Amino acid sequence: MVKAGEKNGGGGKKGLKRKAGTLEPQEAAVSEDGTTESGVQPPTAAAFPPGFSISEIKNKQRRHLMFTRWKRQQRKEKLAAKKKLKKEREALGDKAPPKPIPKTIDNQRVYDETTVDPNDEEVAYDEATDEFASYFNRQTCPKILITTSDRPHGRTVRLCEQLSTVIPNSHVYYRRGLALKKIIPQCISRDFTDLIVINEDRKIPNGLILSHLPNGPTAHFKMSSVRLRKEIKRRGKDPTEHTPEIILNNFTTRLGHSIGRMFASLFPHNPQFIGRQVATFHNQRDYIFFRFHRYIFKSEKKVGIQELGPRFTLKLRSLQKGTFDSKYGEYEWVHKPREMDTSRRKFHL
Repeated sequence: MVKAGEKNGGGGKKGLKRKAGTLEPQEAAVSEDGTTESGVQPPTAAAFPPGFSISEIKNKQRRHLMFTRWKRQQRKEKLAAKKKLKKEREALGDKAPPKPIPKTIDNQRVYDETTVDPNDEEVAYDEATDEFASYFNRQTCPKILITTSDRPHGRTVRLCEQLSTVIPNSHVYYRRGLALKKIIPQCISRDFTDLIVINEDRKIPNGLILSHLPNGPTAHFKMSSVRLRKEIKRRGKDPTEHTPEIILNNFTTRLGHSIGRMFASLFPHNPQFIGRQVATFHNQRDYIFFRFHRYIFKSEKKVGIQELGPRFTLKLRSLQKGTFDSKYGEYEWVHKPREMDTSRRKFHL
């Protein structure tokens, strides 16, 4: 009886497999004109009733098959529309309408009331009387102190050394357990104009504090995607001692202007063009990308660039009035993700 049961059970399983096999959709052979052998048009995505969702199909194989069919149909329709539009533009020639601008998160940005107008007299007055005015008027030459957190590891130390070759008149000092509140008065007494502190976590640089001396402000950034010179492919030779040019991109709001002026005040405002070196701070969606390049003119219209390194990405966490004071400091701006990051199209810089 047991053997008979086993046979019946085995036969039942085979029967189930056969039934499952019969339930699998079978695609009919489609000819070149799009019809099947029986002369019937195959169902397309348009055959679905309105409001029908593929996710409602409970059978996984059937649902996957219908989804791939739908995606294939979408690609075909998109390609056909693209070819049709291309033929129309070729037929119209010079009379063809301009190409539509694709929608991106950047050009769909939510309007910010603090966006700066270049012709605004109030903004011009504020910039002429702020803490950085003497640097832009070339009355003060920047002098930078670069230091690290306590007991830095090799990667952080190398990043500081490479930054000192990018920023002219900068000096690297090891912290040796001193608190920042004790370091700042020493920097002011030695005529340093800015203090850069690079923090690390698990031997990886993860933060940057930029404090303008003697009266502030102080900015705290999250640092990520750090690449040293040896880690950059096809990099150029080490940078020379020439003063580089500065490029600041997309700092459009009042907060962005303040951050951009902080970065610009790190470099002397008399670039030596013979060195052909340029430092770029590019803001995109509130992420600040730093790059350091050397350029060469290949012709009157073509320019070649070569990255020198290092490179890293910054994300502003807070902007504090005055010098660094984590306990009693007054903050101009603090990033609060739950309150500020409600929309992907809203940016603050």
